[in-house]
Amino acid sequence: MSEKTIRLIIQRQDTPDSKPYDEEFEVPYRPNMNVIACLMEIQRNPVNAKGEPVSPVVWESNCLEEVCGACSMVINGKPRQACTALVDQLEQPIRLQPMRTFPVVRDLVVDRSRMFEALKKIKAWIPIDGTYDLGPGPRMPERERQWAYELSKCFTCGCCVEACPNVNEKTSFMGPFAISQVRLFNTHPTGKMHREERLEAMMGEGGIHECGNAQNCVQVCPKGIPLTTSIAAVNREVNSYAVGSWLKK
Repeated sequence: MSEKTIRLIIQRQDTPDSKPYDEEFEVPYRPNMNVIACLMEIQRNPVNAKGEPVSPVVWESNCLEEVCGACSMVINGKPRQACTALVDQLEQPIRLQPMRTFPVVRDLVVDRSRMFEALKKIKAWIPIDGTYDLGPGPRMPERERQWAYELSKCFTCGCCVEACPNVNEKTSFMGPFAISQVRLFNTHPTGKMHREERLEAMMGEGGIHECGNAQNCVQVCPKGIPLTTSIAAVNREVNSYAVGSWLKK
């Protein structure tokens, strides 16, 4: 009886400017394997399905428990994390591709810098420097804290950006994750001090007006974050702020 194997078709790219190509691999099957385990097998023995020695496939991983976002890639057409993609639950051949919304560095590694630049633009942090001597800050009501915790689960994996049809080379849209973070930090008792700056960012280039409400984002979020609910809430807040600013003039 022949040994059971796993077939993978991986879209590879040698340099950021080179043309992508597909390469097929077969690795020995073991129960409970995830996609990262398959990539590690290829790294140990970089031979393609034709028996030809090739350069090892390049990918990123860190936590291996779906909290860092490093191993995000497109698996069988869906953006997700390779560490929680179990082989037994995937149709074969398993097709692996980099997230094309981002610049490809090599093979499955992409540059997610645009996401971190968006977080800087919307001031996605709580400004507490120099406030230690003021004592503890105000507490959030438990009901608000519970839903804020759901929004705080975002780990900048990039899946929502990859799935969003409004994020492409022709637009500067920051993406659903950034809008949700605006909602999170604008509701925080201390984070509110930068509320207007965040709303101004949402009204500027790449802001919420570029969202087409396709709702793809909420379908692929690995943490089940209510992204479309956040988009609706921030849209309402931005409109109210814009009208109020116009009336003040």
